[in-house]
Amino acid sequence: MKTRYTYGGDEHIYVEMDEEMSLDAFFKSLSMSEAVKAANLPGVLDICPANASFQVRFDPDRIHPEEMMKRVQELESKADQAEKTLRTRIIEVPVFYKDPWTHETLMRFRERHQDPSGSDLDYAARINGYADADAFIEAHHSAPWFVSMVGFVAGLPFLYQLVEREKQLQVPKYLRPRTDTPKQTVGYGGCFSCVYSVRGAGGYQMFGITPMTIYDPKQETSYLKDFMVYFKPGDIVKWKPIDRAEYDRILKEVEAGTWTPRVAEVDFDLDAFNADMKGTNAKLMEALNDA
Repeated sequence: MKTRYTYGGDEHIYVEMDEEMSLDAFFKSLSMSEAVKAANLPGVLDICPANASFQVRFDPDRIHPEEMMKRVQELESKADQAEKTLRTRIIEVPVFYKDPWTHETLMRFRERHQDPSGSDLDYAARINGYADADAFIEAHHSAPWFVSMVGFVAGLPFLYQLVEREKQLQVPKYLRPRTDTPKQTVGYGGCFSCVYSVRGAGGYQMFGITPMTIYDPKQETSYLKDFMVYFKPGDIVKWKPIDRAEYDRILKEVEAGTWTPRVAEVDFDLDAFNADMKGTNAKLMEALNDA
């Protein structure tokens, strides 16, 4: 990987680990972000990690941009030497695929889509070589996903599937963005799945919806009392397909404050995963099933 350093005006330095998304690039980005934080560099105001990059915002009145660039570059060797392990959590997220709400929405915006003749799931299945939408849904939920970034809108997680590169699902965004997306829609764009934390505009393909609240600025949700955003980078997600009855039940329990997601604490080792993806995923799933 060839790290690219660029300025973002007078107050930002942008560091890109790789033009392609990979877990190796993510781990290096995370390690460098942590190294910048630990270095306590003068003038640093914010450190914003992303999927395979991060950005540093600083006060140019306290440190010259060229000096900040030099100091950040010097930390790259620490990131290369950092351990590629995480103590994290695997979370089961229920998903009502082919739900009526995202279907109604996507049908209102077919003129903005690559294939107006069918649904987003039909299109995704076809371009990824699956026989039908159900086969694509199986591929979407069968393996766990890694949260590589939280952002775009508050609380929205970007998720990267833990499978071999040749098995990665890929779909383009809409030709033109929608002006509406239901809250908690499970979407897909490029190689990333996501959950829309709030209702609003969007361009990702829409596959379903979850009854699980993932963003609550009032912190009234039972499992969001400590922080308004549920996901954080490094989390691992396993989608669980549910039907309408299960969706309604969970939604009612979330609103009543009596539901919490199934979660297990796990150790994720990047080298072990790259050496044995199926075995690593099996261990992750075993931990979740035992929770």
